[in-house]
Amino acid sequence: MSGNAREQKADHIRHLLETEGDAVEANTLGFNDGRYESVADLEDYEGLKSEARAIKEDAIERLPALIDELTETVEANGGTVYLADDAADANRYIREVASEKEAERLVKSKSMTSEELEVNEALEADGVDVVETDLGEWVLQVADEAPSHIVAPAIHKSKDEIARLFNEQFDPEEPLETAEELTMFARDRLGELIADADIGMTGANFITADSGSLMLVTSEGNARKSAVVPDTHVAVAGVEKIVPSVEDLSPFIELIGRSGTGQDITSYISLLTPPVDSPVVDPDDPDVAFADRDDDRDFHLVLIDNGRMAMREDDQLKETLYCIRCSACANTCGNFQSVGGHAFGGETYTGGIATGWEAGVHSQESAAEFNDLCTGCSRCVEACPVEIDIPWINTVVRDRINREGDDGRFEFVYDELVPDEEATGTIDLQKRLFGNYETLAKLGSATAPLSNWTAGLEPVRSLLERTAGIDRRRALPAFERETLVDWFEARGPRVSAADAEREAVLYPDTYTNYIDVDRGKAAVRVLEAMDVHVRIPAVSESGRAPLSQGMIATADAKASRVYAALAEHLDAGRDIVVIEPSDLAMFHREYEKLLPEASFERLRAGSYEVIEYVYGCLENGANGARLRTGDGGPAIAYHSHCQQRTMGVDRYTRAVFEALNYDVLESDVECCGMAGSFGYKQEYYELSMDVGDRLAEQFSAPEAKNRLVVASGTSCEDQLEDLLERDASHPVEVLDPRSRLR
Repeated sequence: MSGNAREQKADHIRHLLETEGDAVEANTLGFNDGRYESVADLEDYEGLKSEARAIKEDAIERLPALIDELTETVEANGGTVYLADDAADANRYIREVASEKEAERLVKSKSMTSEELEVNEALEADGVDVVETDLGEWVLQVADEAPSHIVAPAIHKSKDEIARLFNEQFDPEEPLETAEELTMFARDRLGELIADADIGMTGANFITADSGSLMLVTSEGNARKSAVVPDTHVAVAGVEKIVPSVEDLSPFIELIGRSGTGQDITSYISLLTPPVDSPVVDPDDPDVAFADRDDDRDFHLVLIDNGRMAMREDDQLKETLYCIRCSACANTCGNFQSVGGHAFGGETYTGGIATGWEAGVHSQESAAEFNDLCTGCSRCVEACPVEIDIPWINTVVRDRINREGDDGRFEFVYDELVPDEEATGTIDLQKRLFGNYETLAKLGSATAPLSNWTAGLEPVRSLLERTAGIDRRRALPAFERETLVDWFEARGPRVSAADAEREAVLYPDTYTNYIDVDRGKAAVRVLEAMDVHVRIPAVSESGRAPLSQGMIATADAKASRVYAALAEHLDAGRDIVVIEPSDLAMFHREYEKLLPEASFERLRAGSYEVIEYVYGCLENGANGARLRTGDGGPAIAYHSHCQQRTMGVDRYTRAVFEALNYDVLESDVECCGMAGSFGYKQEYYELSMDVGDRLAEQFSAPEAKNRLVVASGTSCEDQLEDLLERDASHPVEVLDPRSRLR
């Protein structure tokens, strides 16, 4: 990315932060909090998610057969099915239906698939009046804006903005002000338009192959009206919406509303099996049902391929098709919460899963516009009701964007870790620099303190900003001349293997080894206080840095090196202890994609986060009095790392602090905004700080401002120091018997 492109992106993000950020933040945080509360009421939330995923896996595996079965079923019911190759094909068919019906008006319920097709524009070119009947979509149609959210398209607009828009556009007799007045005005106006419409168009959340039934999940009644009031109903849906049977809908009914908007059940769940003759209840005799209408109804189901069948054959993008469009990945994302889908989105889709959809149905170029906004924190994986590994999809697409040469061939080979090849792809300097951070750290450490002095010079910071997009406002880390590995080799272990309760290998992550050596020393002393024999071998960086930049080949090579170095210790029954949560996440999650299954499972089973390991030692009888306890230690303001939470190991830090009598105020803010290299990048610096403002506000409050700031992750520590202009420490430094932290 050029310097001008970075500045343009930074300007765009700044504009959205100023104009849409407050509304997006309030609404997404509300949805996210609602999800937590709602799923807590489910007896087996994780079981439902696994069941839903299994249904989608099976459906996508059998998709060609299900398409045939659905087609036969709908046609037997008297409807018509059209399988469209792409958007142009779908629009041609829909236009033909409108022409045949001599339609003057078509009313639509909310449908992201119709947005993908740009069907409104196609019909309007033929003179058809297309009316959105979903309140949010209608607001955007009046405002001539694109949706910014999969479920709540106008999430970026406040009530006051909508009131100004309606008052300016419609000039009502009395100015509209309250939410109730706006809703009633829209309902009355849209009700009249639906009543006079020639065609109704809906999407479909799910379609059952066995009965041809459409399930529509909405917060308003407009979808039902759009489907049944006009004489002609056109439903548009991606082929991935098909599930085998009506019985398969059960887990999705439980999950979709809770995951998206935090509702136990969405306001309207409509199950329609469109026939040609529409049965109705006799208004004069409610007991007489299924009285035929005088006029026949016409039903068309337009199934959309538009790249989906190719995605089905793509092992890396296939999971995208399991998506049920609930928006949980957007609502839970710190970056999306600040800027919404007008930054974190492409031609149609928004949020974490949007990268897969955009790359699959539009282009990698569309996905590239926002792909880097996914920082890989993995919070969306926990939120996804069908357990999609969304960060991995984002990483794969990032890798393909990096590797796509001018002739369209994937030809990039990353760095010196892939021997006998030269880097020939289009990856930019910024990604190469951050992706090879271990090499930079080695050089910085070897030349410290000169390297630190040089990096602080204004001309150097200016050059780094112009060439690599490293924002000059962000403090750079200072390298240590003596690495942790060198220090430990000279010092040696203080608990012998013969006397130790257990043996552990302390993994020397790049930051600990070359920059924050003190936290590594503290970890050694804490482990030894637990009667652990410690070893610190020279081991390669985990691959987290290159993976974050979409450099999968480099990450794969590093993963193999790490496992090769640690295998002998696993063979000897030694535990692997990790300080940095993002590196433990590599061992526990991403290595599944990079290592043979047996190697991955072995490393995952044998590796622990450092405070988790301390907790285990205490539970097994280690003397906690050897650690620094809360009786002599400081009051703490504590923030846990994103990946620490998604792995479920954050509870151990909480438990250890409690067991040792620390006075802890724990942050309830989910994201600090730094996310490793993300916060250093010029185009994202202000977004990073905006996300962090929520945490800064909490830790600047009277009850927190005099406490020691503690964070479990490198990026969290750095961000808190920049936000608060106070030092931040790792929990292991607090527990160090020799700690002087106050």
